[in-house]
Amino acid sequence: MACQAPALWSATEPKMPLDLSKPVRVAAVQMEGRVADIPYNLDRAEKLATEAFEHGARIVALPEFFTTPISFDARLSGCALSPNNNGGLDLLRRLARRYTGYVGGSMLVRRGADVYNTYHFVQPDGAYCTHDKDLPTMWENAFYVGGGDDGVMQTNLGSVGAAVCWEMIRTQTVLRLRGRARFVMSGSNWWTGPMNWPLMGPLFASADRYNRMLAGRAPVILAKMLGVPLLHAGQAGRFTGRFLLVPGLGLSVPYTAEFLGETKIVDREGNVVASRGLGEGAGVVLADVLLDSGKPSLDPDPASFWIPKLPAFLRGYWTHQNACGKWYYRKRNAAGLSRVK
Repeated sequence: MACQAPALWSATEPKMPLDLSKPVRVAAVQMEGRVADIPYNLDRAEKLATEAFEHGARIVALPEFFTTPISFDARLSGCALSPNNNGGLDLLRRLARRYTGYVGGSMLVRRGADVYNTYHFVQPDGAYCTHDKDLPTMWENAFYVGGGDDGVMQTNLGSVGAAVCWEMIRTQTVLRLRGRARFVMSGSNWWTGPMNWPLMGPLFASADRYNRMLAGRAPVILAKMLGVPLLHAGQAGRFTGRFLLVPGLGLSVPYTAEFLGETKIVDREGNVVASRGLGEGAGVVLADVLLDSGKPSLDPDPASFWIPKLPAFLRGYWTHQNACGKWYYRKRNAAGLSRVK
């Protein structure tokens, strides 16, 4: 069974309004998505979210980019969804209504001249709130731009925070959300260093070990800094894309790696109450959690951009790939090649 749950909940059993004074059953979904295959990913997301709801979850977190994971792949320029034709949002609303529940996840959405990585949190009546991820991570810059909202979504459960992938390791996220959210919805598309560059292995080895550790700790540290429960849903599995070498030239080499998964449900004290690792593949974790804030047990350094101390190599990788991705995004938009489906 992919689901970690005590028992099935009848889909026909009427759902009572959530009593937030008591623990609520929540779920986080780990996916093994296919890059640029939206129909496949929507089908898998629906099956896994349905499994979670059938096991009694009232709130379900889907990963970042649940409509398509992101690598550097030219096909992704055609994978932004339109606000008027959005199969991802349609799926979330259908699930929320069917199960009288709440469900969230992020996807590429084009609004006006630009594409955003927009987290959608949908309520049982189909109403929804959104958050645009503040900064694209590395090659993600090739496919969307950052947003400017504070990540606090006003819902009928109260204020719900959104912190997507590397937002979890930036101090500005803590400053935006601290004292303002009952719980946090999160998801990631966090990847490893290259697995197909044998001559570069020693150079990447130390940074890759740190990166894997960071992915596992980030949801826990953020929950402790905010003093609230956190639902984190991750992409997992191997992928192949490209790696841009120089901004402005378009030269690239093959890049094979893994999405790290690290799906977790964390309580307000920072205890991991359910988790699913990379090696466990796609599936669902569930837990009964009190969805209310407590006292933060860690403080960020307000003068620091990053919560952890990133190694120089990882900071350089971030800066280099940001520059390459931004150049590619401008080039595609100028040529009118970022289509909307």
